[in-house]
Amino acid sequence: MMNTRSSDEVQKLQELIDQSKRIVFFGGAGVSTESGIPDFRSTDGLYNQKYDYPPEVILSHTFYENHPEEFFRFYRDKMIYPDARPNAAHLKLARLEAAGRLTAVITQNIDGLHQKAGSKKVLELHGSVLRNYCGRCGKAYDELFILHSTGVPLCTCGGRIKPDVVLYEESLDSSTLQESMSQISAADLLIIGGTSLAVYPAAGLIDYFNGKDLVLINKSATPQDGRASLLIKDSIGQTLDQIRV
Repeated sequence: MMNTRSSDEVQKLQELIDQSKRIVFFGGAGVSTESGIPDFRSTDGLYNQKYDYPPEVILSHTFYENHPEEFFRFYRDKMIYPDARPNAAHLKLARLEAAGRLTAVITQNIDGLHQKAGSKKVLELHGSVLRNYCGRCGKAYDELFILHSTGVPLCTCGGRIKPDVVLYEESLDSSTLQESMSQISAADLLIIGGTSLAVYPAAGLIDYFNGKDLVLINKSATPQDGRASLLIKDSIGQTLDQIRV
């Protein structure tokens, strides 16, 4: 049974959503944990497991270039989740967009679950595992091709296939970043969920918000907690599932 504090927080969130005309959602790994995709930085997340190299080293551009077989061994094992399905958070955000309330989803995730849930305006700051391209000829491949390949995946032309994800040491796509800034600056309600707001430049996007209310939904503390109009330290899926559209 929901406690009174949680019920009051959800009611307050409902009121903020009801009175807002341009809602933007900004999310991180915590949005997809309820779909079975591990959070990188939680105590049981990907960054706290043991590998020959730290994950942040493996997922760097330098490592990808110099140790491609090791990179793809890790990538297939830990980055592709073809059986993952959208959870209550993804589904409710898609419904808010369909109802004309939500103008954009900005995500740090690379799993494509927002689109699978039905969201149309999704800005993927860190790319997507669903898209892969040959570095030589540009031919496209899906995530299942990468998952079922062995060693370093090669194109029919012989070029190496690279996932369309932003690795450490690589820059975010400038057009995606610019559109994200634009969406956030035009929002009257910004809902941030499932992110520690620790990864830059993505976390810096919050500085472009000049709207009325900022809502933070995250199980752990973030550097922006003090700025929030409403702070909910609970499951984002369970929280959004209670919102009426």
